[in-house]
Formats: sequence, C-alpha cells, structure tokens
Amino acid sequence: MKKMVMALAAAAAFSMAALPASAADYGKKEFQVVGTWGNLDHWKERESVFWDETLPKASKGALTANAKPYTELGLSGYEVMRLLKLGVYDAAHSLSTYSSQDSPAIEGTDLAGLTQDLGVYREMSKAYWPIMKRELKDKFNSQLLMIYAWPSQQLWCNLGDKSKTSVSLAELKGKKIRTYSTTLGDFIEGIGGTAVTIAFAEVVPALQKGVADCGLTGTLPAYNAKWWQVVTHNIRIRMGYANSYLAMNSKTWESMTPGAQDLMKAEMVKLDKLMWAATAKNDQLGMDCNAAGPCPLGDPGGMVPVEPSQADKDAVKKIVEEVVVKRWAERCGTQKCVDEWNATIGKIVGLTAKL
Repeated sequence: MKKMVMALAAAAAFSMAALPASAADYGKKEFQVVGTWGNLDHWKERESVFWDETLPKASKGALTANAKPYTELGLSGYEVMRLLKLGVYDAAHSLSTYSSQDSPAIEGTDLAGLTQDLGVYREMSKAYWPIMKRELKDKFNSQLLMIYAWPSQQLWCNLGDKSKTSVSLAELKGKKIRTYSTTLGDFIEGIGGTAVTIAFAEVVPALQKGVADCGLTGTLPAYNAKWWQVVTHNIRIRMGYANSYLAMNSKTWESMTPGAQDLMKAEMVKLDKLMWAATAKNDQLGMDCNAAGPCPLGDPGGMVPVEPSQADKDAVKKIVEEVVVKRWAERCGTQKCVDEWNATIGKIVGLTAKL
C-alpha cells in the first residue's frame, strides 16, 4: 500500500512538472530594448520580430518589450552599452566594435581579414564566448545572451571605369576608404589607404562628393542603402562579419523568474539559428543584387564584381599578421588578453598574437 501511495505521488509530481508553463511562471515584465540599424534587415526581420512578437507569444503575454533601433533613438553605437550598464535599458543589440574602447578584448572577436569563411567565423565566435561573457559582465554589468553576425564586410569603390574588371589591393594605395572600426582602419592603412570614419547614413553623399573613394560595409546593407548608385566596383575580400551580440543588464536578468530565464535561453537558441542562417543567405544575396543579379529585392545594382587574386590573398594574410593582429595585441595590452585570444581564435585561424 505504501509503495502504491509513493508511486501515485511520484506520478502526480511528474505530471505537474510536465504541465506547460503559465504566464505566472514568467512574472510580468516590459523590457526596454535597443536594437541595431532600423533600416536594415536584422532589425526589421529578426530583432524587432523577436521582441514584438516571438517573446510575448512564447511567454503567453507575460514578457513584452518596448524595442527601438538605436538609429531611431538618436544614439551613437558607442553609447548603447554604456546606457545598458547604467540600467537605462534592459537589453541591447550591439556591435563588438562599439564596445572596444571599454574592452579591447571584445574587439578580438572581429579583427579585420581573419577569415573568408562564415563557418569558421561562427566557430571563432563560439570559442571566444567565455571571454565575451566575462568582459560584458565586468565592463558593462550585463549578461551575454547571444552572438551573431552580419553579411561580410567588403570593399565598394568608385573607380569610374566599369570596363575595368580586375582591381588589385595595391591599386587602392592612397585611396580614402570609409571604415567604422579601429581594426578595419588598421587593415586599410596596411594596404596604404587612408581610413576615414563616416556614419553609415552619410556614406552615399560622401562617395558622391569624393570625400571617400571607397567604403566598407556588408553586402546586403550596401544594396539596401543604394551604394550601387555611387560606386562601380565590389572588391570581394571579406574583411569581417560585424560581430554583434545581444546582452541584458545584469540587474534585469537577476530579477527575472527562473521560468523567464529558462524561456529566454530557449528562445535565444532559436533566434541564434535564424540570425546565422539569414547572414549566410544574405551574404550571397547582397553580392548578387549589387552585381548583375538575380535579385528578388529589386533591380540589380550593376557593380563590377572583383574576386581577389592569389597575390591579393597573400597580401591579406601578410597585413593581418603584421598589422591587424599586432596592433590589436598592443591595444589589448596584457599577456592574459593575448594568451586567451591565441588559445581560442588564434588557434582556429592559425595565428599567434604577441606583445
């Protein structure tokens, strides 16, 4: 009889544990959230959809958000994580480069020219997760939830003559090239160019007026922002993938119920897959749309695509080793920082950073 009672009690406990979570299990919270660029696809199709639709539905209406892109809020990218640290926002999507002033170690996730392969890049991001998690916790009082990428950052140049189908990196010496990060600037200086910092929204007029001869951005963002109207050539060297992440203020995270935390972790796995799949798809889509097509988004841009020669590939490797990694190691400044990078990303790409 006693065994039967115990069995029934165990079955009842199992049945209760198996019941779907209710809204009460998640508490009640409206998150204040900052997203990335409001005019680009990651925000429009994934970041905003997650906060406005996916999370509220998954939590049965308990977890909602007031989510806006930083471009709509009038913020600079460099302000976002500092405001998250102060608790002005509960969660933020941000680029690693925007955090590099406060944590050079974070910049190590996206050094210019490390790999031409998105799969390798994702492996690098996974390997560096523990360092990213610690740095965001220590420097920004935040919990790392996800790391993702954008379509590859490539060169887009106004060279005038579209009949020219071959362009070497050496020909860009002396050119003014728009960048948005220190490491991209290191690479440009490594090829003999002049790095100029120009906000994304101002690049097209800058290219029109000759303030810049070339610009660096992702393949699909270049098409969506109509760079093809003012440049002639796409030099298809992948300088990076604009490493990005989603983080939550630590106080906000710790205030959430265990059920809400578990739900958020589960939803992050799904969002992670969506982000990386979209990046892979949109990388090629952007290149096609900027060139001769096919382009389901509109008219092809008609740019001249330029694949790197073996000489340029060798030049990229040399610049990465002798300029990009070397300068980053100096900015990072400690043997611990360098050793952690060497044991993770350096090991994957076969490079060793040295102080």
